[in-house]
Amino acid sequence: MSDARTRLIYGTPEAPPPLRRLTAGPLSAELEEGNLRAIRLDGMEVIRAVSFLVRSRTWATLAPEISDLKVEQSDECFSVGYAARVRDGAATLDYIAHIHGEAAGRLTFDCAATAVTDFETCRAGFVVLHPLLGVAGNHVEIEHAGGGTEQGRFPSLIDPTQPMRDLRALTHTPVPGLTVTCRMEGDTFEMEDQRNWTDASFKTYLRPLALPWPYTIAAGERLALRVTLTCGGRPTRPARGDEAIRLDIGPPLAAMPPLALGCSPAEAAAALAHLAALRAAGIPGLVCRFDPRLGHGAAELARYRDLAAGIGAEVELQIVVPSLDAYAADLATAAETVEAVGLAPSAIMVVPAADLISTPPGSPWPQCPPLDEVYRAARAAFPGVRLGGGMFTHFTELNRKRPPLDLIDFVTFATTAIVHAADDRSVMETIEALPDIAASAHAIGGGRPFVVGPSAIGMRDNPNGLGPLPNPALKRLPMAAADPRQRGLFNAAWTLGFLAAFATGGAARIAVSAPAGEFGILDEEGVWPVFHVLRVAASLQGGEVRALHGTRGTPLAGLHVRCGRVVHLLLANLGDAVQTATLPSGFMGASLRVLDAQALLRGARAADAFTAARASVAQERLVLEPYAVAWLLRD
Repeated sequence: MSDARTRLIYGTPEAPPPLRRLTAGPLSAELEEGNLRAIRLDGMEVIRAVSFLVRSRTWATLAPEISDLKVEQSDECFSVGYAARVRDGAATLDYIAHIHGEAAGRLTFDCAATAVTDFETCRAGFVVLHPLLGVAGNHVEIEHAGGGTEQGRFPSLIDPTQPMRDLRALTHTPVPGLTVTCRMEGDTFEMEDQRNWTDASFKTYLRPLALPWPYTIAAGERLALRVTLTCGGRPTRPARGDEAIRLDIGPPLAAMPPLALGCSPAEAAAALAHLAALRAAGIPGLVCRFDPRLGHGAAELARYRDLAAGIGAEVELQIVVPSLDAYAADLATAAETVEAVGLAPSAIMVVPAADLISTPPGSPWPQCPPLDEVYRAARAAFPGVRLGGGMFTHFTELNRKRPPLDLIDFVTFATTAIVHAADDRSVMETIEALPDIAASAHAIGGGRPFVVGPSAIGMRDNPNGLGPLPNPALKRLPMAAADPRQRGLFNAAWTLGFLAAFATGGAARIAVSAPAGEFGILDEEGVWPVFHVLRVAASLQGGEVRALHGTRGTPLAGLHVRCGRVVHLLLANLGDAVQTATLPSGFMGASLRVLDAQALLRGARAADAFTAARASVAQERLVLEPYAVAWLLRD
């Protein structure tokens, strides 16, 4: 792939790292940077990943320096060996890894690690990911590290803490006829529900969170760890091969919610130079942050006012409450300033500053003003304005600390796609977790509507550290604000998947991206591919959203909306391989627009590039290039 094509897709000329496929009879896995992912038997994913990971004192994942890599394969087995070094400043940890897979369905991953210097870390050891499909809500047999077994279930709704603790082995049945046992040795393991952070997996990891962290591995200290996977039987249901993905339309689910863009004062300032293009996008809302701790005042609110007036959008205001005891005065001052600049927010959301920091299970909760009193003070300061409560950070924090519902009108939270990993596949896999987040948000709301965002691939808020990581080189970096894919075709596909999941999941409003800046939809040279997706989706507000069957477990996302007599079908290829979809009945002769790498090479920086180019559907099968987006319309 040329640098130009790579940049158009990923927003950077840096190509994704290569994958190496390992096979032994029906057993297969992919080797990526020393770790295993997509472990399959007969093409059926049984374990999403087994990785030896080292996290810094701020939970950032440290990249290993791999040497002496040796890979051997035969029909009956494969073997991998390598040495690795992890550095965090002057601190160093070395480890030796050995991987062995057998056609009989057995796989072992051994690591022996030694701290070269004192090494401070939040986690150093194995992490095992179970996928969602065939797992969430299903039976599991649990063997405890302290002895004994019990029968349990993987949670359906997202667990706010650890659904399973004191683990030595887990046995589950992903499909009839196949059992998978994952045995973890060398430490005590426990599980967290990674759907909290939009990861599409249940994560089993060593060192319980109830123990102190960060902790220090002393110089010279050695760790010996092993994960063993044993597959019994064979799946009776075949995995999907290369056949076309058949799509069918289901029943009505919800009305298409309004869209919004996230906005900081800096983003508002940058966006004021692009009012014409932003008006053309037709996105009806801005979700704007007001944080007095950062010096926000009348000037910042005036920028929001001017931007909203210039593009014809309403403002929802996120207000950070800085004081522990003067919260009523904080909110009264904010309301006076809002009124003084002539800003009339359609809604406000309030969160105490203490709740912008994550409180993991087992950790003491920080001092925080009483939420009920904070919300009453917000009602008094902003009478008649819709009031939202919850979190401005991840769904995780909402799930762990839920607002008093009788005092608010709606529940709010946000997401990011790069909390734990930033490779392309992990980012796209986050779309799989969003329906479960929507279902869990409904349960938390107890009848109150929920809104989501501002969200993006990149990270706006880091409740687990000092802030999102700087990323001046625009790498694929976990926990970074600036992500290169924001400006590429990749983000257009990801955003359609995000919108489809929450629109079908019943969100009352979806906020994603920003007008300009690191999370923006345009810059001084024109619009980015995500602009086109948001422009079309915004035009569908109020339409009838219907279920789209056939995409689950595939790299395809879709949104079906009827607006009057016109039916819209938006499809996105979330993968790096060509996909073919068999369209639902009735789309022969429909108007078709496709946004792919070829379209971008022809030039799609103009605001109307996607809506102007059209063709006609001539066959029931639609071929989508990697990360392509298609828009079909029929009467």
